[in-house]
Amino acid sequence: MLLFINSLRFLSRKHLVSLPKLIFVPEPISLTVSASKMELESPTTLMLCGKSSTENELARLLKINNTLRLPDNASINVILHSENEKQESLQKDAFQIDSYMNSLSTSRVGKFLIYSPKLASTHDVVSHNFCELPLGAVCVADVQLKGRGRSKNLWESPKGCLLFSFTIQMEDGRVVPLVQYVVSLAMSEAINDVCLQNGIPPLNVRIKWPNDLYLDDLKVGGILCTSTYRSKKFNVSAGIGLNVSNEKPTTCLNAVIQRLTSVAYQLRREDIMAAFFNKFENYYDIFICRGFQVLEELYYKTWLHSGQRVVVQEKNENQDQISENVVTIQGITTSGYLLASTEDGQACELHPDGNSFDFFKGLVRRKLVV
Repeated sequence: MLLFINSLRFLSRKHLVSLPKLIFVPEPISLTVSASKMELESPTTLMLCGKSSTENELARLLKINNTLRLPDNASINVILHSENEKQESLQKDAFQIDSYMNSLSTSRVGKFLIYSPKLASTHDVVSHNFCELPLGAVCVADVQLKGRGRSKNLWESPKGCLLFSFTIQMEDGRVVPLVQYVVSLAMSEAINDVCLQNGIPPLNVRIKWPNDLYLDDLKVGGILCTSTYRSKKFNVSAGIGLNVSNEKPTTCLNAVIQRLTSVAYQLRREDIMAAFFNKFENYYDIFICRGFQVLEELYYKTWLHSGQRVVVQEKNENQDQISENVVTIQGITTSGYLLASTEDGQACELHPDGNSFDFFKGLVRRKLVV
């Protein structure tokens, strides 16, 4: 692999305590625009659907009991998919629930679905109703008006994006920071699976640490994982945004397919999301039972950074002098941060410095690995 030194400067601080971070915020993938006040104040339609009779009965009870809530008590219009099948079939650009369910083969995740043609944030839906929803429940939208990004930015995601969030529950807080890597890996592999199933060469979407998805050196997706601790368990809400058919603001999967092949087939959001859950459930079970180390080899084949050389900027104890050193990225530490080695062979751990972190221009804290 060709090694290169990028312009990243790392900030070194001594005596750091490495604690699992429970909130991870990715770069948004969509345009920065303000949602209109009228759109945000109108009732949000939430359509409920299940893979089996058990999930469909729960959907019926949630509607009858008026259980679901949105932040700031925003108005909700809850309907059942079974009551609206004919209307949905007429909207060809809407997420096709039946197609998704027919492709889904999981035993747990993705089987209870909340669909909305337009809402503020899928992440808010699942995180705000975590205890009311079955584990593995997913919320998907055609358009998102107030997606969550860094520094409390609001992001609008246009049609053509795959936008969804789902729930996980974990007991070991030490591995919670690693779940975003399992999500990233599952999505990258799911896209390849869908391509191969339809006679298309794998796109090989790559992972930019910690939680972005890249294709042809352009960002096409991002991962958001947040966690709250309750009753001795971590309630994790995981969200994904993926450019499938929208070429702006960077590029999308289907644009790359059209450029590279003569195949007329277009990837569909429903197929990708179902393939993701089919892949994620398997990887997640391995992760929980045997640890992330079992998935590391596959993960490193997918990410962008093996052997990458970067510049570390260190301050002395008096914080008045700065020195620079080149380190080489080796992998990920057991706590989920970057593992690197200095030119004299000393191992170090690189930490993102809050929301300012960007792999190519942000600040990162360094801690020596003992």
